[in-house]
Amino acid sequence: MSESTRPKPPASPETHVIDYRAAEQLLAARDPRGAVKLLDSVIAAHPENTAARLLRARAFFAAAQLRPAELEFELVLEREPDNAFAHFALARTHERSGRPDQARKHFRLAAALDPQPEYLEAARFED
Repeated sequence: MSESTRPKPPASPETHVIDYRAAEQLLAARDPRGAVKLLDSVIAAHPENTAARLLRARAFFAAAQLRPAELEFELVLEREPDNAFAHFALARTHERSGRPDQARKHFRLAAALDPQPEYLEAARFED
């Protein structure tokens, strides 16, 4: 049997951890598409893994794939409605998509959940 026709063994949990960490590195190295590719198999095996979904959402955003990023951020927020970073990132996604009213709502939720200076500035509560 040739190498290309030999069936691949199923990925182990350790493989998924390695792929997740490698995806973090790829995203940091500005290769969001490579990160998404690695995370696809992790999420296929562990669809409930919110951390992997959040990382994939960030990678989609970095690759300017705004609709997939939005869907992933929304899924994270369904599971973790108090995730300030996910609200902030979803707001940035809406902002980039030309939807300022939706962006403002999530900027304000992020700031209310975690009053970091960056979140507060983006929330523009005085407007």
